[in-house]
Amino acid sequence: MDALRGHRRPVTASALAERLGVSERTIYRDIQTLVQLGAPVEGSAGVGYVLRTGFFLPPLMFDADELEALVLGARWVRQQGDAALSDAADRSLAKIATATPRDLRDHMAEMSLWVPAFPEAAPVEAFIQPAREAIRRQCKLRIAYRDERDTATERIVWPFALAFFEGKRVMAAWCELRDAIRHFRVDRIVRAEPSTERYPSPRHQLLREWRKLYDIPEYS
Repeated sequence: MDALRGHRRPVTASALAERLGVSERTIYRDIQTLVQLGAPVEGSAGVGYVLRTGFFLPPLMFDADELEALVLGARWVRQQGDAALSDAADRSLAKIATATPRDLRDHMAEMSLWVPAFPEAAPVEAFIQPAREAIRRQCKLRIAYRDERDTATERIVWPFALAFFEGKRVMAAWCELRDAIRHFRVDRIVRAEPSTERYPSPRHQLLREWRKLYDIPEYS
């Protein structure tokens, strides 16, 4: 179940067998057993298997490396994200700590992996949260923007990705003014007006075009 939960797309029995160190025959037998027990596993032999969307498997169990990855990631978000993301990181860690079979709050608090807050670090831009919300809702965003030459423009964009680089954040969006995909430094956005109008192209399609255009690998 953990192996399936780590994938959004169907995973073949051979891939599962290789990862778990068992035979494909064992995978087929175990999948059948899981389905009989009510697990929401979809797929078939030759195609692959996937957990149905929305399924959550308690209890949460993390090994030492997984727990350190979660804590380190949340501490990074505190420094790099907006106020809402920072609060969400704290709440997520608290939920993880208390939802596991044994209370891990003290262990997580004492974990010695840190993301330093340097005095010269760039401040969190005011328009990260509107950009995130527009991406989540797949809605258009009207922005006032100043480029590297300090040229001011008014644009309607379709945000679909937000990259958190060290010291700057970059929004990828379809720009109606240029009729093409463009990148916008969030710290150069002067004004952002959210819209309830959904953009016509699905976000996953824009992401696919963007990855192909800039040779960006896809996350698993």
